[in-house]
Amino acid sequence: MMVHSVELLFDADTEAAIRRIWDDLADTGVRSQAGHKAPSNRPHVTLAVAETMDTAVDDALRPLLRQLPITCTVGAPMLFGRRQFTLVRLIVPSVPLLSLQADIHDACLPHAPQGPLPHSQPGQWTPHVTLARRVPAEQLQSALTVQSVSRELSATGVGIRHWDGNAKREYSI
Repeated sequence: MMVHSVELLFDADTEAAIRRIWDDLADTGVRSQAGHKAPSNRPHVTLAVAETMDTAVDDALRPLLRQLPITCTVGAPMLFGRRQFTLVRLIVPSVPLLSLQADIHDACLPHAPQGPLPHSQPGQWTPHVTLARRVPAEQLQSALTVQSVSRELSATGVGIRHWDGNAKREYSI
């Protein structure tokens, strides 16, 4: 199942720092996000997710750009999954970040006929940036000992995009 998402994009310095982490993981043999060469593959924080969103959501999101830039901290590494893991870094939930996510959620609701996916609803959302997907258990120790994976990082969110996973198309807000 492909989905639509609304994502917070980082400034150039933050994006470069996260891409360096992707490269450091790849250098240790972990299949990181560095291996995905599509131009749309950028470090981001997913703020809202639904099976579908109509294109009018883009206009509904524009007023929320006034909340940017938003500073945040890229915190501890975390894992999602059971057999193969997704390695992420927590984006420390601050009041401004939680407020932005709740406002994005509210703006998307009228444009998502099936509603949001449960994990993206305010109060259930875990802000994070993905480093590597489908990491086998035997690579976790190597991945988690890469120095840059756990180094705290100051970050700045400067943009919002709507990603249509079905069409593999991004819409800059």
